[in-house]
Amino acid sequence: MLKVENLSLQFGKRILFDEANVFFAQGNCYGVIGANGAGKSTFLKILDGSKDANKGSVHIEPGKRMAVLKQDHFAYDEVRVIDAVMMGHEKLWSIMQEKDALYAKPDFNEADGIKSSELEAEFAEMGGWNAESEAASLLSGIGIRESDHNKLVRELNGSQKVKVLLAQALFGDPDILILDEPTNDLDIETVTWLENFLLDFKNTVIVVSHDRHFLDAVCTHTVDIDFAKINMYTGNYSFWYESSQLALQQKLAANKKNEEKRKEMKAFIDRFSANASKSKQATSRRKMLDKLNIEDIKPSSRKYPGIIFSQEREAGDQILNVNNLGFTQDGKTLFCDVEFTVNKGDKIAVLAKDGLASTAFYQILTGLMEPTEGSFTFGQTITTAYLPSENESFFSDEPMNLIDWLRQYSENKDEQYIRGFLGKMLFSGEEVYKMSNVLSGGEKVRCMISRMMMTYGNVLMLDEPTNHLDLESITAFNNSMINFPGTVIFTSHDHHFVQTVANRIIEITPNGMIDRLKTLDEYLEDASISQLRQEMYEGVLV
Repeated sequence: MLKVENLSLQFGKRILFDEANVFFAQGNCYGVIGANGAGKSTFLKILDGSKDANKGSVHIEPGKRMAVLKQDHFAYDEVRVIDAVMMGHEKLWSIMQEKDALYAKPDFNEADGIKSSELEAEFAEMGGWNAESEAASLLSGIGIRESDHNKLVRELNGSQKVKVLLAQALFGDPDILILDEPTNDLDIETVTWLENFLLDFKNTVIVVSHDRHFLDAVCTHTVDIDFAKINMYTGNYSFWYESSQLALQQKLAANKKNEEKRKEMKAFIDRFSANASKSKQATSRRKMLDKLNIEDIKPSSRKYPGIIFSQEREAGDQILNVNNLGFTQDGKTLFCDVEFTVNKGDKIAVLAKDGLASTAFYQILTGLMEPTEGSFTFGQTITTAYLPSENESFFSDEPMNLIDWLRQYSENKDEQYIRGFLGKMLFSGEEVYKMSNVLSGGEKVRCMISRMMMTYGNVLMLDEPTNHLDLESITAFNNSMINFPGTVIFTSHDHHFVQTVANRIIEITPNGMIDRLKTLDEYLEDASISQLRQEMYEGVLV
């Protein structure tokens, strides 16, 4: 279907890939993983032809069509929403335009009639008569109301534009589908819809995503970019992660005999195969794992940050009381009638369909904004630590090296003390002298986590904590929240993060709130809650 041969790409002295050879077969979904900067997005651009490699080639089986998730959210602003979706099938759209132009000619002649007849035949063969209904079905499935289908794309908000571009990539049953971070800016319901769509998709999917639940749900194979090599492994992300960690442990246990290692790895594969029976792709994935050569599993060279949150003191019985809290911005109610008490042991996921609502909620609790109505009170023993979704204001002052940047937030000014927190977040050696104005998005978040760890808070508030982080940092952060003995109040689009951390769900809406002692999956699968959510959002949010 799609073959990569001897692929090499180098920027100056930095080598991204060296002599990479990979084959992508029909019917499989491949999750491309790698640390930030490893070249995941660049690899996808080479596959779709928008970027050239220094050496090597990409071969697509003749006659096969590739579709790519576009990243420019403004490219189709002057196009009708439904037309933007159909433009995803470039050849079909071209025929539609040519056909319509011929029929619009005032001097339509016999030659035009012959040409239009040929175009009609090709149009019908490509399923053109069903194109508009298929596009409308995709839009409705992905959460764009029928009343918006004939609007111009520029009339939609940012998250709706993302959905239109996703529908465009999915349109027309492409033979090869390339998706770079398709779950960004999507709500949980839309991500679930996309998972189900891809599970039923019969062709080839190649996807980059930091959403582990999504990768686990849809992927049959994992493509790992590491040390300038591209290696393919059978199984989804969790299988790759757990097997690579087991292989690393075995490598470190030098005295363990080979036969013991094989038995241990075989037991792991059997256990994972049994767990795969819960998946919609269980049959094919289990067959793949049964054929897996144990020697193919290699330890990962990834480095995981040491994210460890400690409490300076344990919280008392009074943690947080929220009374009738509400907030209106520019005449629009973001949330109202929010009232709850935080209890010991609570790890609360705050859900909101509008990201402005959850961000405003945290800014009110941290004293950065005043509520429109209501009040809240923290207990006397409480020390809070806050990780905002936007951190530019923390890096907008005069640039300074990372030691000096972190030192300004610490009572202990000792350099070794500061270096210790930076080192936990993988800033070691000369990297601590990096200037704060040249950091990547992921590096800034890691600095913010270092700052947060230094507060020794017993109540942590996190607004989209996994944004910009690579999978290694997300995994470490996830584990630290599971192990944290204090209270956590957080918002995240990472399904796995929420499912494994939260034991209580609070959803804030413009018409009130829902509060349940449930995990995320239990919350989403509860029919009575689904009905209540629909009623609360009815006519308020899309």
